[in-house]
Amino acid sequence: MTGIDFFAWFVLITLVATAIVVFVVLAMLPGKIARDRGHPQQEAINVAGWLGAIAGGVFWPLALVWAFIKSPMAADKTPEADQ
Repeated sequence: MTGIDFFAWFVLITLVATAIVVFVVLAMLPGKIARDRGHPQQEAINVAGWLGAIAGGVFWPLALVWAFIKSPMAADKTPEADQ
């Protein structure tokens, strides 16, 4: 094997590893956002994010939007509702 062959294998392995890391980070993103925002349905959002990523991105955008939406249960806990 020549130096170009080693370089080609290195590039291929680097690209595959990068694709795997990007997939995992994007699949975890809706669940992490929901957890950081204290969303009451964070486990369901996490599952929807992973299923969406595995299904080719079908449910992933919905899980991402769901992570940012303030739920009615969380809205009831605002200081204005206590008055």
